[in-house]
Amino acid sequence: MKSWSPYALLVVAAIALDQWIKQMVENGLAFQEKVDLLPFLALFRTYNTGIAFSMFSSFGDTGLVIIAVLVVAFVLYLAVRTPAGHIIARIGFALIVGGALGNLVDRAVFGHVIDYVLFHTPVWSFAVFNLADAFISVGAALVVFDELIGWRRETRPQD
Repeated sequence: MKSWSPYALLVVAAIALDQWIKQMVENGLAFQEKVDLLPFLALFRTYNTGIAFSMFSSFGDTGLVIIAVLVVAFVLYLAVRTPAGHIIARIGFALIVGGALGNLVDRAVFGHVIDYVLFHTPVWSFAVFNLADAFISVGAALVVFDELIGWRRETRPQD
């Protein structure tokens, strides 16, 4: 079990950092007022009552909490089945779990998820998201990347 310690610490750190930033956003950023940081990046505090991109908001808080718990359980199941040498995948799974739990805390406490990062151009804008969402996305990319590396290793001809 000791081999899981760094990943457990990463999960805790991801949750703590996510919640700390969300608390600063809640206390210091006006609701739905854009604060430009760069020509393409702004802070914009808003609330997401669904999952990613407000999907499934009709499920209600209880339904969304159940979905999130099931997703975390499934990701943990996959992580436990991942061999110890697949460090990139394990880091990815830890980031996914940390991000999902960070958003789950919001949903359980507030009934919505606090979002605040907005990528935009004068004619287009991406959905508003938060650090937990970024952890989930980066974690998923790391898991896929690790799978591709593993697939390449296995299919390489032996000389």
